[in-house]
Amino acid sequence: MRIGMIVAIRREIDALLRSCGTPAGIDETPAYTIYKYTIGANELFVAESGAGELSAAATTQYLISVYGAEMIVNFGVCGGLTDDMGLCSTVVVEKAVHYDFDTSAYDHCLPCQYPGYDTIYIPVQEKILAAARKAVPEVRFVTCASADKFVEGREAKSRLHQLYAAEICEMEAAGILLTADRNHVPALLVKGVSDGVAGGAMQFDEMVHEAAGVCLKVLLAILNTL
Repeated sequence: MRIGMIVAIRREIDALLRSCGTPAGIDETPAYTIYKYTIGANELFVAESGAGELSAAATTQYLISVYGAEMIVNFGVCGGLTDDMGLCSTVVVEKAVHYDFDTSAYDHCLPCQYPGYDTIYIPVQEKILAAARKAVPEVRFVTCASADKFVEGREAKSRLHQLYAAEICEMEAAGILLTADRNHVPALLVKGVSDGVAGGAMQFDEMVHEAAGVCLKVLLAILNTL
């Protein structure tokens, strides 16, 4: 299977290079540097998207359209929204809410709800979740609050949890899931907590390498079963 992997920032790419070693090939394209690996029976094409929903959505479409990705995967760091989402906790996203999207004033959808969806949540395909649960039964499956905002501090993070029953927050999941879904391509997102519910940018800087490495190991364990 041809798999497109999206990582948001360079420090997450570094975790991949440390874990998987020298790529089998590198494509220098006008848009991205694409790192190519073989994982089991799968061809893996890795791109650094940059932070944010727009960048993540564009990279998702690029990997599908240019590299023929039949599946999209993403690993990276996130913020914890509850006290039990401790540093380096690793989770699989089962649905995401794009919490700063709102067209309700004219189309009467709920705030955060995209037209064509029954709820405010963009789901991961159940078939992919089932495969992940079988591969890593010890890992928690969560709801992700996603938007173009780095969230820090207990008050702001607790509010996201209260509003959306989300356990983590980050800046790419909604763009990836929405774009993959519109292309009828499954997507799988594995996240590692780099900053806890009371943490912020300083804690992120201290933990990003470790959290990225931990969640990458979980993603690779899942990919080896596909």
